[in-house]
Formats: sequence, C-alpha cells, structure tokens
Amino acid sequence: MEITTSTSRKVALVTGSATGIGLACAEAFAKAGYTTVLADIRKPAEQAAKLTDEGYRAAAYRCDVSDTQAVKEMIGWIVSAYGRLDAALNNAGIQTPQRPMAEITDDEFDRTVAVDLKGVWNCMRYEIIQMLKQGGGAIVNTSSQGGVTGFPGQAAYIACKHAVIGLTRTAAIDYAAQGIRINAVCPGVIRTPMAEELLRRNPALEAALVRDIPAGRMGRPEEIAQAVLWLCSPQASFVDGHALLVDGAFSIH
Repeated sequence: MEITTSTSRKVALVTGSATGIGLACAEAFAKAGYTTVLADIRKPAEQAAKLTDEGYRAAAYRCDVSDTQAVKEMIGWIVSAYGRLDAALNNAGIQTPQRPMAEITDDEFDRTVAVDLKGVWNCMRYEIIQMLKQGGGAIVNTSSQGGVTGFPGQAAYIACKHAVIGLTRTAAIDYAAQGIRINAVCPGVIRTPMAEELLRRNPALEAALVRDIPAGRMGRPEEIAQAVLWLCSPQASFVDGHALLVDGAFSIH
C-alpha cells in the first residue's frame, strides 16, 4: 500500500499482535515504513525478530491491556524509546465460551469486559494523552461485524464489540479538532487462530457462516491489515469516528 508521506520516523503500536489479525497488521505497518511495536500478553519476541531480520524496524513488548498501569507504562516505554506514537491499533481481545447468555458466568463476563472493552479504553486513554502532546495521530480499535449485529452464544463478546464502536465514535468527536482521528475496523469471519478455535468447537459452523457471506469465503488477516493501514494513512485524513465493515457483505446480506 502506497503512503503519500514519509513514514520513516513514524511509530505504530499494535496490541494483540502475537498472531492472527494483530500480527498481520503489525507486519503491514512495518512494511509500510513504521517503527512497529508488537504488544501482547505473551511477548511476541519471535514475531518482532522475524521482522527485524527482514530489515524492518520492530520491537516486542509484553502487556496485559486490562491492567491500566501496565498500559501506561507501555506507552511511556514507547515514547522513551522512539520519541512519539503516530498510529495505534487496539486489537487485543478474547472470546467467551460459546453458550447462551444466561449460562455465561460472572467471571467469564468480567474477564471479557476487562480485555475487550476496558483494554481498549486503557490503550486509547494513554495513546490520546501522548498524541495530544505531539499534535496528532491515528487510532483504530478492533470491533467486529458482531459490533453491528448479533451472534448466538457470544453475548459478552458482542456486547463489548458494540461498546467499542460507541467508544470510538464518542472519542472521535472529543478529539477531532486536535488532530487525532479515531476509527474502528469491524472484521467479518476471518481465518485466524481464534476463529479456528470457535470452528473446532462447532464443526458445522464454517459451512453455515460461508453460506451467509455473499463473498462466498472467509476473509484473510491481511485484508483487515490493509484496511487498518489505510485508516491510519493520509488517504483517510477526513475519515473519523467510522466503523469500517470488512466482512464480505455479510452484515448487509
């Protein structure tokens, strides 16, 4: 993807970047010229090392995004190491076990909210504080096609993904005049390890999902990465507070 201005000094953060969509997005940022920090609850050292071995600028950082102090320290480390933060993808997330809403336990609900909603809140807060200091930046939050629809057996997860869109839209209004653009990406059914686990638990689900996707297939992590990279680029300079569906037309079918 062509970026119209130099990214040689730009810095990007991707949370949940050990695998799947997050890793694909981190690779896309690095290959577009950003110094890219890969953050995950399991430090993605091998993933970052692979990028540096290929000649890109990347670093790994271990962070539990549900821990407010840990997120604050992560942003502080990035600024100390690289001087700024230009783009961030808040992608870290988990899914609850698939079961009807009333069967989801308090612990499962609380953990899902802590990672999928509070984790985004924590990251946005400290990313915004830094971007205000430097005069701007771009943030993308990972929601889901489930952020605009429902999905059986995933009430806690879907509730959080709806909330991420509301948080994105409101924060976009708060900071648009200060040069910080905040958008959400809403992936459809993407063939990631998390999706594979869901399909493993319900083998009949893949055929049913693909049947309902007008594009006739599951998406690829790289397709989400290109959407995220565009949202953070100058080409999207007037796109703010938007929830971009990347789902093969599933949600309008």
